[in-house]
Amino acid sequence: MKIGMVGLGRMGANMAQRLAQHGHDTVGYDPQDEARKRADSHGLTSVASLQALVDLLESPRVLWLMVPAGDPVDQTLDVLLPLLTAGDAVIDGGNSNYKDTLRRAARFREQGLDYVDCGTSGGVWGLEQGYSMMVGGDAALIERLRPVFEALAPAADKGWGRVGPVGSGHFTKMVHNGIEYGMMQAYAEGFSVLQHKQEFGLDLHAVAEIWRYGSVVRSWLLDLTAAALEKDPGLDDLKAWVNDSGEGRWTVAEAIDLDVPAPVITQALIERLRSRDPDSFSDRMLAAMRNQFGGHAVKKK
Repeated sequence: MKIGMVGLGRMGANMAQRLAQHGHDTVGYDPQDEARKRADSHGLTSVASLQALVDLLESPRVLWLMVPAGDPVDQTLDVLLPLLTAGDAVIDGGNSNYKDTLRRAARFREQGLDYVDCGTSGGVWGLEQGYSMMVGGDAALIERLRPVFEALAPAADKGWGRVGPVGSGHFTKMVHNGIEYGMMQAYAEGFSVLQHKQEFGLDLHAVAEIWRYGSVVRSWLLDLTAAALEKDPGLDDLKAWVNDSGEGRWTVAEAIDLDVPAPVITQALIERLRSRDPDSFSDRMLAAMRNQFGGHAVKKK
């Protein structure tokens, strides 16, 4: 099967490579010259326009989008839609909001085109180990596209599957990322408690390595934690600043809309927001209030 990869950032390029390794003729497009050159250096074929990409694919075409969520996806689809013909399928493998996916899928249906949403997890390790994919869309269409998913997955029968109709793939990936926030926060807090128990002089990397085998808290996230601590035991090279992709926010908002309590995910998101405020006004305000009502000590700049 010949597949067009739209977006040759690190993950898109890695997915294109994995597809090619599993026998799929893959051609890619990216608006950035540097991204195309990097893809070409890894043996991929890239083109400089969406028109050129579509021209190289036989109908019914299959195009996989790895484009940043939001306006970039809509802008790409605005250019792509007039180039496609009935029966062509677009798979959005990025972290799109599922509500945007529902809107886009309706637009595709009006033109006799197929739209599939694929929540994709695996990050930089996916090229080697395969990707976890939560797929939403028409069952018959996904069955036709099965060879694509089987090539990208850790194994043909593991790590991927249709979770429901279009929109459900990105919805499931959104919740997946919310869970990830909570798990990461729990590890971070636990290792912080260990690090602060100075009289024991705990070797955090050694602790992580012990926990990796046989422990009920073992996980791939713990494997990555151990690798980070081995490289930089005190994490001295890092700033205490944590970004978020947006999906944790969407998960919290959805939980509120559904009246579902999600305190761990919500607090994990709040902690990420706190990390970006090195001179917190709210914390200074708290210190000022304690000083006012109780004469408690404050620290001056």
